Amino acid sequence: MTDTPRPEGGRRIELTARALVLGCLLAVVFTAANTYLGLKVGLTFASAIPAAVISMAILRGFRTSTIWENMTVQTVASVGGAMSSIIFVLPGLVMVGWWLEFPFWESVLICVFGGVLGVTFSIPLRRALVVEGGLPYPEGVAAAEVLTVGSRGAAQTESAVRENAAGLWVVITGAVVSAGYALLVAGRVFAGEAAKFIKLPASLGGGATGMGFGMQFALLGAGHLIGLAVGLAQAFGLLLAWGIAVPILTSPDTIAWLTANGIPSIATTLEPGAAAEELAGTVWRREVRFMGAGVIGVAAIWTLIKLAGPLIGGLTSALAANRRRNAGEVLDRTEQDIPITLVAGLSLACLVGIAGLLGWFAQGNPTLAGSTALLVGGGLVYVVVIGFAVAAICGYMAGLIGSSNSPVSGVGILAIVIASLLMLGVLALAGVPADPSVVAFALIVTAVVFAVAVIANDNLQDLKTGQLVQATPWRQQTALIVGVIAGAIVIPIILNLLNDAFGFEGGPAGIADEPLAAPQATLISALAKGVIEGGLRWDLIAIGAVIGVAVILLDAVLGRATRGRMKLPPLAVGIGFYLPAAVTTMLVIGAVCGWLYDKAIKTTRFADVGRRMGVLLASGLIVGESLFLVMTAGVIVSTENEAPFAMLPEGSTWPAMTAGIAAFAVLTVALYAWVRSRSARV
Repeated sequence: MTDTPRPEGGRRIELTARALVLGCLLAVVFTAANTYLGLKVGLTFASAIPAAVISMAILRGFRTSTIWENMTVQTVASVGGAMSSIIFVLPGLVMVGWWLEFPFWESVLICVFGGVLGVTFSIPLRRALVVEGGLPYPEGVAAAEVLTVGSRGAAQTESAVRENAAGLWVVITGAVVSAGYALLVAGRVFAGEAAKFIKLPASLGGGATGMGFGMQFALLGAGHLIGLAVGLAQAFGLLLAWGIAVPILTSPDTIAWLTANGIPSIATTLEPGAAAEELAGTVWRREVRFMGAGVIGVAAIWTLIKLAGPLIGGLTSALAANRRRNAGEVLDRTEQDIPITLVAGLSLACLVGIAGLLGWFAQGNPTLAGSTALLVGGGLVYVVVIGFAVAAICGYMAGLIGSSNSPVSGVGILAIVIASLLMLGVLALAGVPADPSVVAFALIVTAVVFAVAVIANDNLQDLKTGQLVQATPWRQQTALIVGVIAGAIVIPIILNLLNDAFGFEGGPAGIADEPLAAPQATLISALAKGVIEGGLRWDLIAIGAVIGVAVILLDAVLGRATRGRMKLPPLAVGIGFYLPAAVTTMLVIGAVCGWLYDKAIKTTRFADVGRRMGVLLASGLIVGESLFLVMTAGVIVSTENEAPFAMLPEGSTWPAMTAGIAAFAVLTVALYAWVRSRSARV
């Protein structure tokens, strides 16, 4: 990977205005796509590879373009897309009723201050985790491969030129097919989801359960990207939730026992003889999901414990290297970070800005105004200590399993619980009551820390790509900051658009009254309210924690029995437990489709090209549907028509579900076959 293409005349063209502008434009696209996807299914995708492909195709028109300039574009676009993960927290402020919409400047500043801290906190970690950590950084390595074969330069071959052009068409075709199918779903020609709920016979307990899958190409693409191991682990979580937990909790015998023992159960509040869908759906939303939160929390803690040793070793190595540099060691160009004094200055400026933001919030609320100094001081300490810890943890996890698979949501769950418990301490010291403003303050502080986490998670992946193509670290880190700002500006605009059009679960209804699930934000806001205001079902979370421990033990036994060939990632099990069944099922289908495709081309002469093309197809599927639905939100808001693309009347007898399943299956097979043949021609 070190024999990278050289620019003509040996000039280093890297951090250019055209690269920054193109990167910002792509950041807008990927931020919008990821914002919708995250609110819909609780997952986002790494945009580094599709951004690199688009950049190489566009910059090819400039004779002086280089691999490092494409690296800059990819870096800005990638971090802008990653910034969208802040939607795992921010919508919680609407769900708890504190915001009715997303105030532009307040939202932007939360993202910018937290995001820039994510960059500055990750700079001291670059040597420890990227250079000397020995971590695989799967997405960073894959992006470097794409840049190396596709960028202009002496090392570029004719096949690389063809692959670059073919890759762009794969992204575009995937996006068009995905958007076209979403248009037909919006037009009621196809159903967007197939589901079936049943009540089990008395011999099996008599409870209710169900199964479904969302016919959405964005989910199929996301499943392809997460891989088979994570997909199967999510399937196991789905089985635990809908095959065991929901049937047991809806069983008449269980309900009678809970009632007799005075244990609260949502099933007892439903009408006798409630339909299977209402019974199973309500129990899953109000009880089983909190068990999933317990699984996720335990899995996140276990991940942190496993990372403690390698992380301490890496930081020790970084400090030793810094002492050698201070003693006069000359740094190579590829080791030149932003100067540490400037890093400290940027960090201090962000902390001052955060202090101002928290102080403004506290002063504007009678309950908190008298405790402003305590809240601001505690908030800053929390951001610095927890923020740097999550930056290191998320950076390590991104290096270990990739940015897309890194359990950032688990870190967010731990962060909100810690923040909420600290707020209880503040309330006790200040003698103020718990009210919505306290919950909102905890969510804002957590949003800042979460911004640190998601940016550090993405940054170190990008810095690994830069190391492999011999980019200059300080230039790349400058591009990272530009990407943070670009993504931050877009996020409140997209959030307000989606809020007005669809609304969020638990918040005010949108025009279409089809609330987006926003699964992480729903859970995080519920945890904040439950801890601060009381009433949190700790018993359900504890049951989930026990299940999480059992999954961890099962993963260890499975890994030892198969000598590491088989794994059961505990966090993926928790996510499968927690996400809606229709979402998880299609993610699993996507993971299996991706595995079958990779297996089919594994022994061919074009295996590497085909694998990269598969990733580009999956990215295109996500981008196409997500951008179409963001555009749909704009049309709904501007026309105040909840179904602006309807081609058939509501309640039409047209068999939309059957037609949708058939069309989805045919298009999936056709797309993979087309990508395989195109890879063979390259």
